[in-house]
Amino acid sequence: MTENVARVLLIDDHDLIRQGLAHAFERAEDFSVAGQAASVAEGLRRFDELKPDVVITDVRLPDGTGLDLVRTLRAAGHETGVVVLTMYAGDEQLFAALEAGASAFVAKDAPADEVVAAARHALVSPRSFTASDLAEAMRRRMTPQGPQLTGREAEVLSLLARGFSVSAIARSIFVSDSTAKTHISKIYEKLGASNRADAIMKAVRSGLLADDLEN
Repeated sequence: MTENVARVLLIDDHDLIRQGLAHAFERAEDFSVAGQAASVAEGLRRFDELKPDVVITDVRLPDGTGLDLVRTLRAAGHETGVVVLTMYAGDEQLFAALEAGASAFVAKDAPADEVVAAARHALVSPRSFTASDLAEAMRRRMTPQGPQLTGREAEVLSLLARGFSVSAIARSIFVSDSTAKTHISKIYEKLGASNRADAIMKAVRSGLLADDLEN
């Protein structure tokens, strides 16, 4: 290993994702994988042991979030670059990563090369935040746009995200099944969604739902 090779710590509770990232970083001549972890606690232990140059962490972990890990590292004074990965890359999640002190924010469905590029940025400018949608997210925060749901539609959307059936939604909001279906249809129409999963994904990306779904 040469002095030009940066050491990476990968933190994700899904083994396949860690292995995929490991292959991507091992293919890059300027990185090597120093270690892996599957939780916040293990990640912090491995960080103390390995002193990596860059940390790649998922948001959702069994014992907390990747943002908790970022905050802990920053509170301890560490200037190590940290790249945050998430399945639901909405504006709310992007700004949460920025405020936690992350160096970069990347969607899990992005090409592996984008994660490696984010790691290169994190290595050189750990306190300078980058994300592919940052400029657009800032614009949206300054001039809110996107689908506008009524209070009842927002309530139904929340129930959809929690996995409630049409009948269960109807009982929860004290309406008939047909009325519940009408609310759901209007939600799909406003979001431009074709089904429940599509609606939830688009709602998260639009900031209508928090990233509190299991990824």
